[in-house]
Amino acid sequence: MGEPIKIVPYNLDWEDTFSRLRDFVAPVLGDTALTIEHVGSTAVPGLAAKPIIDMDVVVASVEKVPVAMERLESLGYRHEGDLGINGREAFRAPEDLPEHHLYVCSADTPELRKHRMFRDYLRSHPDEAKTYAELKMALADQFAHDREAYTESKSAFINSRLKWAGWDE
Repeated sequence: MGEPIKIVPYNLDWEDTFSRLRDFVAPVLGDTALTIEHVGSTAVPGLAAKPIIDMDVVVASVEKVPVAMERLESLGYRHEGDLGINGREAFRAPEDLPEHHLYVCSADTPELRKHRMFRDYLRSHPDEAKTYAELKMALADQFAHDREAYTESKSAFINSRLKWAGWDE
C-alpha cells in the first residue's frame, strides 16, 4: 500500500518551488521549450492540493518531444511513457528535487489545452476552486490509498467545468 493521499491548504511557497524547478530545467532545454508552465492545483492561488507541483514543458511540435526527453534525461529525469494520456510524456523527477510531476507535450496537444483551461477556469472562479478543494478533501478521505479511484472520482467535476469553460472536444 502506497502513501496516503494528502490534501493540504494552499502554500504560498508553491509558486516559488515551481520557479526554482523551471529555472533548473530551462537551461538544458534551451530553445526546445516554448514555455514551461505551472499547471494543476498548486498553480491556483488559494486552492488546497496535494503538495506536488505539476509542470508542463511545451515544445513546438511532436518532432521536438524526443529532443526535450533526451535533455531532461541528462538532468536525471526518468521517462515513464504517456501513462495512458496520448500526447503527453511523463517523467519521474530526480530524488534530490522537490516533489513534482513533469510532462512534455507539443503546443497543439489537447491535454495541454485542458491543463491550461482548467487551471485558468479555477483561477478566475474562486467559488468553484473552493468547491473543487472540498471535493478533493472528501475523496482523499474516501480513497486514501487508491490513487486511481481518487483521480477517477474527480473526473465528473473536471469535465463539467471544462465544458463550462468552453471545452468542445
